[in-house]
Formats: sequence, structure tokens, C-alpha cells
Amino acid sequence: MIDFIRADHIHICVPPERLEEARQFYTGIIGLQLIGRPDKIFGNAGYWFDIGNIQLHIGVEPSLPRSIRHTAFEVADVEAARHLLQKNNVEILEEPKIPGRNRFAFIDPFGNRMELLQMID
Repeated sequence: MIDFIRADHIHICVPPERLEEARQFYTGIIGLQLIGRPDKIFGNAGYWFDIGNIQLHIGVEPSLPRSIRHTAFEVADVEAARHLLQKNNVEILEEPKIPGRNRFAFIDPFGNRMELLQMID
């Protein structure tokens, strides 16, 4: 069993040519606060926002073999979660390193991407 702590973020995607329109919508109309995003880690553009006690991540998604849309959950022990999923032959995807987080993604049997992360010092 995986010990879930909380939802960390939701990642949605927009076409590359509409990224700035998305930023304006989520800040100007919805009223979300733009927060820092470690852009040098990622190969594509995007924005991060505070939304209640989680974050909303917006990325661009041109034609890719698999969607990068996902929900991320903080867990108590990310390595135990990885072991459990691997033991059950669940596809694991490595994620770019982000300071302060140990994380990976997995693909559920229905094609949904889910990220699990553990905060580290």
C-alpha cells in the first residue's frame, strides 16, 4: 500500500502558441498567483501557479507519443511506492530532477500518467 499525504499539483497542457494566453487567463481572469518554475530543468515552456494548497502546472504539448498531463501526489516513502509498482509490473517513467523532491511517474493500466513525489531536504 502507498501512504499518500496530499495532492501536490495538477499538470495541464496547452498548444505552444497559446501558452501566453493561458498565463493571462489563469492570472488575469482566474486570479491565480504565478510562482517560480525551474525552467532550466524542463525541455519545454510553462508556468506554475498556486491554487489553494496545491499547484497548477501548465506546460505546452505539441504532438508527443504520450501525454505529459498528470496529477502528482506527495507520498511518505517514494522508494517504497516505486518498489510496490515495479513488483506489480507497472510501467515506471523517470522524471527530471527537481531540487527538494524525489519523484517518478507511472502509467496506470488505462494509460493515465501519475506522478509520486517525496519532499527531501
